[in-house]
Amino acid sequence: MDLDESITISTPEGLELRLQLAGLGSRFIAGAVDLAIMLALLAILALIVGPVAGLSSGVSGVVYVIGAFVILLFYPILFEVWGPGQTPGKRMSNLRVLRDSGTPVDLPASSIRNLMRLIDGPLLLYIPSIVSIAVTRRNQRPGDVAAGTIVTREQPAPRRPRKRAPAVVGSPAGPDVEESADRWDTSSVTPQEVAAVRRFLERRESLERRARRELAVRLADGLRPKVSSAPPDLGPERFLEELERIKRTR
Repeated sequence: MDLDESITISTPEGLELRLQLAGLGSRFIAGAVDLAIMLALLAILALIVGPVAGLSSGVSGVVYVIGAFVILLFYPILFEVWGPGQTPGKRMSNLRVLRDSGTPVDLPASSIRNLMRLIDGPLLLYIPSIVSIAVTRRNQRPGDVAAGTIVTREQPAPRRPRKRAPAVVGSPAGPDVEESADRWDTSSVTPQEVAAVRRFLERRESLERRARRELAVRLADGLRPKVSSAPPDLGPERFLEELERIKRTR
């Protein structure tokens, strides 16, 4: 059974964003995949520091313990920070770690939540994690509570058939779109609204897929009525990019 729920978070753009929380089932699958990868890395490490390195049994034992500690601790931290928020297991399960404010997880938060595995992880058969995820409002294990993080579930991106684009000489952004955008009347768009668009464009790569799409649509839908001559079939993010460019250059 997967105890998925949704929460609503206020974003820096002044909008409310609905995120789907990951439950026990999806987190168990992601954890199992990551555990299998770490066990494989430990097996490779045993081969490297054993017969291959030609070390004495005492030295190879010390090196192995240190290497195993580094793998078990830094594997999830490195992937969560530079993922962003996704280990291979989480990526396969469409999960992502975020701060409970909806912003990307950072190094201190990831370090805290993963160090807490010493308390809520394998040593206690994950029982504290299972109970905590089941009873907390945001499906948080003790490490998430301590670090101020949540684990969200993304919607898989729908596969679209590839369209063969005509060869275009010039800017990859599309000169025709830019030419038509230069004729837009954006005088009704306020500086505060432009600032919200810029904040979204700056952090969109760190947003989970569903959140990014939802924010782009809501921002674009709210601003299109204020922009005359903008083609209605222009995609939300492309519309926001052109709107920001125009306000910046005029």
